[in-house]
Amino acid sequence: MKSTGIIRGVDSLGRIVLPKELRNTLQLDTNTKLEIFVDGDTILLKKYHPAGACDFCGENVPGIINFGNCCICPACRRKIGSM
Repeated sequence: MKSTGIIRGVDSLGRIVLPKELRNTLQLDTNTKLEIFVDGDTILLKKYHPAGACDFCGENVPGIINFGNCCICPACRRKIGSM
């Protein structure tokens, strides 16, 4: 893991604020789901990506295909094809 040098406190409701620069870098918006992992005294936050969901839009719809190591839904295939 790489240290960012950023230190944040936990508020009385148990929340922490992720700095805007970090949210922008990791493309985290208000709808992004994070999965929480714990290993000893380490807490790891990871973007939640359900198994089989489209790697581009995150949707889990019928017709998703695997291409290499990517899952691609029909809508994203159409968008890619029109580029």
